[in-house]
Amino acid sequence: MLTPPILHTGRLILRPFNLEDASDVQRLAGERDIAANTAVIPHPYEDGIAEEWIRSHKISCENGTALNLAITLKDNHDSQETILIGAISISIDLKEKIGELGFWIGKPYWNKGYCTEAAKEVLTYGLNNIKLKSIHAFHFGRNPASGRVLQKIGMQHEDSFPNAIEKWGKKEDLIKYNIQSNVINSWYNIIYDKFLWLQLL
Repeated sequence: MLTPPILHTGRLILRPFNLEDASDVQRLAGERDIAANTAVIPHPYEDGIAEEWIRSHKISCENGTALNLAITLKDNHDSQETILIGAISISIDLKEKIGELGFWIGKPYWNKGYCTEAAKEVLTYGLNNIKLKSIHAFHFGRNPASGRVLQKIGMQHEDSFPNAIEKWGKKEDLIKYNIQSNVINSWYNIIYDKFLWLQLL
């Protein structure tokens, strides 16, 4: 069983979804450009889909098979208010202790670094708190922006799969990235060593 966390970054709060988020999910995920770059989001995004999806999160957490979090932007004018801007998830293979990272950001919030900020936090949580051995992610070959996000959070290109999936009647290439738990642990050791060194100066 997974207990959904509330994670904080400099600009974001990552929290569990609730049914009050459904209208914002439908509005943001309903953009054709969002669906075009994901394997599972439908288009058009019809009434009721968001509610059904949000309700499924409780079962996934109880089974320990997935963690889904809302990406929300802190309101600079009101510390208690946030704006929902996207979603991020880790699907979990319980037997192998590996995860698959997935995310989307609403189109009005593209090119601001929010996806990288959220992905870094969730990646760290998956490896250090859920204790996954590794986390991988896929993106469409025609969507290099997602690949740049994965590179920025420390994932490495692992493989490419031409014509691996069909999307809207067209074959799409899939690009796979991966990171092992020992890699992120080594980052912390490097950061800690640098901190000790600076303390000695």
